[in-house]
Amino acid sequence: MTDSESVLKTAASWARAGESVALATVTTTWGSSPRPAGSRLAVTRSGKMAGSVSGGCIEGAVADAALATLQSGQPALLAFGVTDERAWEVGLACGGKVEVFVEPLS
Repeated sequence: MTDSESVLKTAASWARAGESVALATVTTTWGSSPRPAGSRLAVTRSGKMAGSVSGGCIEGAVADAALATLQSGQPALLAFGVTDERAWEVGLACGGKVEVFVEPLS
C-alpha cells in the first residue's frame, strides 16, 4: 500500500466514524519541493492528521486551510513558492513551488 492509499484509507475510516474530514493533495510541484505531486494529508475537524504534503515546512498552513474548508464546505487551491512572502512565513525556503488542492470529504 502506498502512502497516499494509506492516507485515503485512514480518512475513509475517520469519515465512517462520523468525523468531518478534509483531504489535501499536492497537485503540482516545480523545482525543489518537499513532497512529490500526489502526496496527501487528511485533517479532521477535531484535529487528527494523517499523511504529509510538505515534510513540515507548509504543513501548518495547509492544515489551517483544511479546517477552513471544513467550515465553509468550499474546496481551495493553495500555492506556495519561494517568491511568495507567505512561503517564507510558513517556511518554504527550499527554492521550489508547490500547489495543494484542499477539499472536504464529509
